Amino acid sequence: MPGHHTEQELVRVHIRWMIRRDMPEVFQIEQTSFEHPWTEEDFLRHLRQRNCIGMVAELGDRILGYMVYELHRTELRLLDLAVHPHYRRRGIGSQLLQKLVGKLTSHRRTRISAHVRETNLPAQLFLRAQGFYAVRVLRDHFADTGEDAYLMQFTLDGDHTLENWTIPANHISSMDSSVE
Repeated sequence: MPGHHTEQELVRVHIRWMIRRDMPEVFQIEQTSFEHPWTEEDFLRHLRQRNCIGMVAELGDRILGYMVYELHRTELRLLDLAVHPHYRRRGIGSQLLQKLVGKLTSHRRTRISAHVRETNLPAQLFLRAQGFYAVRVLRDHFADTGEDAYLMQFTLDGDHTLENWTIPANHISSMDSSVE
């Protein structure tokens, strides 16, 4: 995965499974990171599922970032990823995603997908810099706001030819051209 950091800017973190005592720090990062953050109940509901995993990035005894993802038959679905505001743009999110990429295999799970809010440009740009592509618009995807989402995907083989992807659309391209 491409990186855009110099060595002195990078913060090397230890990535491990999320445990219950991490939740206050994880929840605090979530609240400061998103306009529409997950609630504590959202975290618990997801993490109680058998196919859902949480991981944290820590430095010493501080949690600096985390991700939550689901295991599916052919893909990993990234549900949530955030880094503490004071530690952004220092390679922590990239290290979390690299951990996820390392879980892909050529014969089983070959891609990572994420549903990103249309208004979350920082997440779109971050994922794009990590090799993700927007492959589809999911209309009215977020129940809390009715906002559209971009389905963004990373593939192990890096094959992003048009034959294998649905071309992204936006509100303008989906308008009826016969209306004047």
